[in-house]
Amino acid sequence: MPVLDNQPEKNMEEELLKRFKNASEVEGAKDVSELDQEEIKRLKQTGIDLEAAKRIGTFIQTNCSVASCHCEIKGVEMLPVTEALKKYDGLKEYWWKILDPDKDAFTKEAEKNLDNGYFIRAHPGEKVVYPLQTCLYIRNDNVAQKVHNIVVAEEGSELHIITGCTTHPHMTSGLHIGVSEFYVKKGAKLVYTMVHNWAEDVYVRPRTAIVVEEGGTFLSNYISLKGVKSVQTFPTCTLKGKNAIARFNSVIVAPEGSDIDTGSRIILEAPETRAEIISRTISYGGRVMARGHLIGKAENIKAHLECQGLMLTERGIIHAVPELEAHVADVDMSHEAAVGRIAKEEIEYLMARGLDEEEATSTIVRGFLNVKIDGLPKELDHELQKAVEECRKGM
Repeated sequence: MPVLDNQPEKNMEEELLKRFKNASEVEGAKDVSELDQEEIKRLKQTGIDLEAAKRIGTFIQTNCSVASCHCEIKGVEMLPVTEALKKYDGLKEYWWKILDPDKDAFTKEAEKNLDNGYFIRAHPGEKVVYPLQTCLYIRNDNVAQKVHNIVVAEEGSELHIITGCTTHPHMTSGLHIGVSEFYVKKGAKLVYTMVHNWAEDVYVRPRTAIVVEEGGTFLSNYISLKGVKSVQTFPTCTLKGKNAIARFNSVIVAPEGSDIDTGSRIILEAPETRAEIISRTISYGGRVMARGHLIGKAENIKAHLECQGLMLTERGIIHAVPELEAHVADVDMSHEAAVGRIAKEEIEYLMARGLDEEEATSTIVRGFLNVKIDGLPKELDHELQKAVEECRKGM
């Protein structure tokens, strides 16, 4: 069998890395008091509210500088990852344990020239309803921000995190490399909601892996409703313990000029595990590649994959790629995918009830982008809906 030549892709990665300067060359804000009102508004549109009473802690990194890092709950630990590496002797249990630093040019760069990132750990049995908030913020043009995050939900704990990734309101270009490793221990629950709010010439390269032990639950919500030059992400979650659960929900809007290649993979290694991948994508001129991959390796597992796409213009592309892979006979795995335009009859139905065409279209789009997630505490669901509404205002 001939070997595929991936040299052109490697060359593109290397050229992209050469294009941007290291974040360490451009000092970021060292305190949130240095941020102006425009920046604070931008953070709020990304799900980060500096005045929110119902957030148990805040981590904000601007370029490579940590502007805020505090947590009000004793049972939850949050540190800049560079400090955690020193405090815990290199985080040998977790550092590059489920991701390979040689995976590609971006992981190599994150290992070689780390800017920072966060370490978050919920102690055993600690159950926290209100979320932590984290923000990875590029404040200057042509900066490459490279972070490595470690999140650990110890046995029997529950943790909710809202993370916002964004840029200064007046900058246009940058590169974000985000390496993240998540560890969900026995009987623990981790809910991770990510809101992306980038600029028109920003390249985003997250590299993520998750491990869930027996009886653990991992819920991921990914929201990107604004323009971005390029996103490439494909997190892999491994369900290692019996009765482990993973769900990925994504809501993506691609305006003209955006190229978004996203999806997720769940490997069901243990019996009686459950998995779900649900994606909603809208293109009004941009390209979206919506991937999903479910791998059943144990008996009595159940998994479902759903990709739905909505085209709002004649331009743009939505490419849904659902994959099911079974290694044993006794599995229950399914998928469905659909891409189309808003039906004329739906618009006419709403117009007959008093809405004009624009209002009718907007109502249908809002319904399509509904990110109601089963199982979220009402406090977290309220915060999620606020974040999505703030994002919509700029669409």
